[in-house]
Amino acid sequence: EVQLVESGGGLVQAGGSLGLSCAATSGFLFGDYIMAWFRQVPGKEREEIACISTHPITYYSDSAKGRFTISSDAAKNTVYLHMSNLKPEDTAVYYCAAAPAYQGDTLYFPPATDRYQIWGQGTQVTVSS
Repeated sequence: EVQLVESGGGLVQAGGSLGLSCAATSGFLFGDYIMAWFRQVPGKEREEIACISTHPITYYSDSAKGRFTISSDAAKNTVYLHMSNLKPEDTAVYYCAAAPAYQGDTLYFPPATDRYQIWGQGTQVTVSS
């Protein structure tokens, strides 16, 4: 069974930077998936922050544009999220997720949320003011 394992969360002051990593276990064909980062605050819906294909094509939410950068290393089966100029409202549990990139010959980018089939366990990011 493929698993996604996030790391890199923690406590950071407002204005600071933090990097997250998400490694897929062996047997995961990185090129077959769109990789994404979501975040969730208790009581609120899960929010997609960014996603990336292996082409690469990237997508960012309005809240992430200009401050967050998603990247990937297919050789390491790892996707990264670099976050800068962090704000207290960025405090959340951050999740890595994977969605099949193609259905037949059609590339689905960015994927609808319900296409994400594999999820990591989440990592807490706390931004203090």
